[in-house]
Amino acid sequence: MATIVGSVTTSHVPAIGGAIARRLQGDPYWKPFFDGFVPVRDWLARVKPDVAVVLYNDHGLNFFLDKMPTFAVGAAPQYRNADEGWGIPVVPPFTGEQDLSWHLIESLVEEEFDITTCQEMLVDHAFTLPMALLWPGGGAWPVRTVPVAINTVQFPLPSAGRCYKLGEAVGRAIASWESDARVVVLGTGGLSHQLDGERAGFINRDFDLAFMESLVSDPKWATRYSIAELVEKSGTQGIELVMWLAARAALPGPVRRVHGNYHVPISNTAAGLLALEAVH
Repeated sequence: MATIVGSVTTSHVPAIGGAIARRLQGDPYWKPFFDGFVPVRDWLARVKPDVAVVLYNDHGLNFFLDKMPTFAVGAAPQYRNADEGWGIPVVPPFTGEQDLSWHLIESLVEEEFDITTCQEMLVDHAFTLPMALLWPGGGAWPVRTVPVAINTVQFPLPSAGRCYKLGEAVGRAIASWESDARVVVLGTGGLSHQLDGERAGFINRDFDLAFMESLVSDPKWATRYSIAELVEKSGTQGIELVMWLAARAALPGPVRRVHGNYHVPISNTAAGLLALEAVH
């Protein structure tokens, strides 16, 4: 059966793409953020995943407010990126792992998750930037991919508890996939930030750090809060933390912290990074 090697959760702010394009990784503003990825890249080079299952939220490139699935899974042979209007260079397409996609879809439906199956799918910065941060260079991607989109844009949103259960089901599906592939689960978004309204620019460092620690020691901690309470604590867009929850939930049993980094701010966002290794 397939092996889950661990998870990586990280922010996906569009400005990261601009910094990569302008080669600003050593700039004093960006350096503390980009330096955080070096130990995680080293870990990925050691554990050598073949497939990345990417839990992320779409920002209108593939879905819009008139049609916004709660959960969607890609089942395409290839996933292309397109211009979203941020001025971020378009990256090479990603190869899909269709066998795992269909196994995941069938497993989730069997577990009574009502998902949208996407046999054609575009992927936006929430997918592409974390991939570029973990596997830089701009050449062919070294892993095959399965996109899993979670709605954090159009209310009603799935609860933190529901997203955690989705992650658990994803983990079970990967573990039952008849393959010798090694799989890493990525969760992208957050951490605390709010882009609009009276609290624009809101960042909650104390909550972010408590949340990151909980993923190691008490992973269901954030599920105690409603979506409204999590928005209050992390900001309107900070609710993207549910992707971190789902990625952590995909790892059964105890985990080992490989590396973590927290830097404020990147653009107007609290940028977090956490790599966890499954303890088999």
